[in-house]
Amino acid sequence: MFKDEADFKKIVGRLNIDTKPDPAHRESLRLKMLSVYNETGKTQTKQTTIQKPRRNIMTSPIAKLAAAAVIIIGLAFGAQQIFKTRSPQPIPPKPADNGEQDTSYTFTGTPELVPLDIKLPRPMFVGTPQDTRVPNLEKSTNKSRPPFLAPVGTANVAFKKPVSGSDEEPIIGEIEMITDGDKEAADGSYVELGPFTQQITIDLEAKHNIYAIVVWHYHKQAWVYFDVAIQVADDADFITNVKTLFNNDIDNSSGLGVGKDMHYSETNEGKLIDAKGARARYVRLYSNGNTANDLNHYIEVEIYGKPVE
Repeated sequence: MFKDEADFKKIVGRLNIDTKPDPAHRESLRLKMLSVYNETGKTQTKQTTIQKPRRNIMTSPIAKLAAAAVIIIGLAFGAQQIFKTRSPQPIPPKPADNGEQDTSYTFTGTPELVPLDIKLPRPMFVGTPQDTRVPNLEKSTNKSRPPFLAPVGTANVAFKKPVSGSDEEPIIGEIEMITDGDKEAADGSYVELGPFTQQITIDLEAKHNIYAIVVWHYHKQAWVYFDVAIQVADDADFITNVKTLFNNDIDNSSGLGVGKDMHYSETNEGKLIDAKGARARYVRLYSNGNTANDLNHYIEVEIYGKPVE
């Protein structure tokens, strides 16, 4: 069938083999092989076209090598197809905001999700009274919050992390209590900040992918806190990569923009904010008084995330 190895390489090179593993390609490859074979002039009659080539193709050493090559290519195609269907595919890097190339890769494969293990404090009252004077108030269902799903390994990364705030001398408590793990509404478990708009900032000490934030202002009574907003950023001055995750300031009285989120009544479940995997180091929370008085309170803030690899 082939004169020598050089002739074999020449013939195979004319096949223009690609790596598209689909039936149409394999059929095209088969037809090309038959066409090349016919060009060698080894076939004699229509009757011997079916039988004699089969004997020749398996008796010639070069032909055997060609057949083995086709089989190996087919196996490679199959393995490649299996790998593609079972492995998440990376999205090519895209330019970063600063114009530099972003070398991080995001995989389209969905990570395994599990419910967050959020330990709730004891409820201090039954039911949630609704204050009809509060506009845009979320309706209470008196049902438990459904589980929140997050990637495996997600944990409260705010525990014992440094906290600072606009009120450096709280009226009650110490600002470090906001991340001490105590979520009870008993006296001595909460921090009371001054009136008007106040903020507290938690430093996670490294960038994290943040999936959820849970805040307990004061759940001893079903109060509603005003102008609640939550932002994340890469720097302590909140200049770089600032994102607003929640804002119910309906009149922009705190200067962060008009918020479209709803007011809500405090309960022992706290308020869970879906952070959607935002990447940041600092988390800042705002409030501006409540339905009982002009003061601002925090019992605990939990931030569920994973360190950026």
